[in-house]
Amino acid sequence: MSIPSPAALSASGLPLALTGLSFAKGHGTGNDFVLVADPDGLSEFAPGDVAALCDRHSGIGADGFIRAVRSEHLPEGQALLQTNPDAEWFMDYRNGDGSVSEMCGNGVRVFVHFLLEEGLASLAPGEALAIGTRGGLKTVTRTPDGYAVDMGPWEFIFPDHAAAKAMDTVVNADGLEVPRPGLSVSMGNPHTVVALAELSELAATDLTKAPSVEPAPENGTNVEFVVPAEPLVLDGVGQLTMRVHERGVGETRSCGTGACAAAVATRFWAGTGAPDAWSVAVPGGVLGIRFLPGADGREHVELSGPAVLVTRGTVL
Repeated sequence: MSIPSPAALSASGLPLALTGLSFAKGHGTGNDFVLVADPDGLSEFAPGDVAALCDRHSGIGADGFIRAVRSEHLPEGQALLQTNPDAEWFMDYRNGDGSVSEMCGNGVRVFVHFLLEEGLASLAPGEALAIGTRGGLKTVTRTPDGYAVDMGPWEFIFPDHAAAKAMDTVVNADGLEVPRPGLSVSMGNPHTVVALAELSELAATDLTKAPSVEPAPENGTNVEFVVPAEPLVLDGVGQLTMRVHERGVGETRSCGTGACAAAVATRFWAGTGAPDAWSVAVPGGVLGIRFLPGADGREHVELSGPAVLVTRGTVL
């Protein structure tokens, strides 16, 4: 990313183009976002602008950036409306480095909460809202404790290797004594899941830089390190602890699509009889995962958890 010249910066030190921008900040289990309402799609945000907003030292600070825009104002949204006319709102999501991303499971819950708080949508408990994303349509239901999202179907990125070996990549990270096998899962965005034996090993894994993944999915991958509980199942619910390195961001306190991928991989490894309900502990809290049949005939993954807004402001 190029560094703006002094003339291009406002008094706050952020890019001049951002002056006067109204924003909110929210999080889902510690995975935090800057949110902007742009219903008519009138604003453009360059990657450098997004990165400056998300910078934790000189900006607002966040793992990602979310623009709320009506689907009709984006090419991806217009295409989605052809088959899903109820998807009025589109979650335009960017990673903290400004790069465009397909989807964020924690982000879509916070996005819907933001729409409700902005008065742009209404949703009673038990009701659902269709949301457009670059990872496809997501249906979000309001629950007593937050929101549940039908994340759509999951699939293995390298299905032949997954079926033959239950792994498809080799992953190395600082703090691990030896490289580990990984299993790559798509939740609309790419993930590679690595199982570790002990919580102490999970704590010792250094995620300050991206783990190496070989071979890596075509567009890169998020990497989840998981420790299955012992016993694995408690009261019919599978139990996992997870840390994640997100591409374009680094380690985050939570990743919703990553928690889904971790449950997919662990259930596959556990074999016949593994439960369809999972609890995934992340540094920022606990997420719920359920596997359920989709209307399209494929197995879908539902993600549930809290969403909160913590502040609002205007860029100076």
